[in-house]
Amino acid sequence: MSDKIEVENINTPGRTERLDRTKYMAMRAALLAALPDMAPGMTVAQAQEALLPHLSETDFPERQKAGWWMKAVQLDLEAKGIIKRAPKRPVQLYRVT
Repeated sequence: MSDKIEVENINTPGRTERLDRTKYMAMRAALLAALPDMAPGMTVAQAQEALLPHLSETDFPERQKAGWWMKAVQLDLEAKGIIKRAPKRPVQLYRVT
């Protein structure tokens, strides 16, 4: 298994990036555990706070770059239809069931 994973970005369809698989999978699990499965969901700031207890110190020592990784995973999961944004501002996220 490769140590990289290909991710998408809902804002730039057709473009992919390769990211560290371990960090991606850890953040993906944390974000999905934190998000509710009904709209309107929670704001990005609320999601960032809610996912912190789900992150290990091994993958994210002192929570370094957790915000960047959350955004990368968020945009990928939105592109894949696993999570959605509620239609109103501010951006609120929820899992698709």
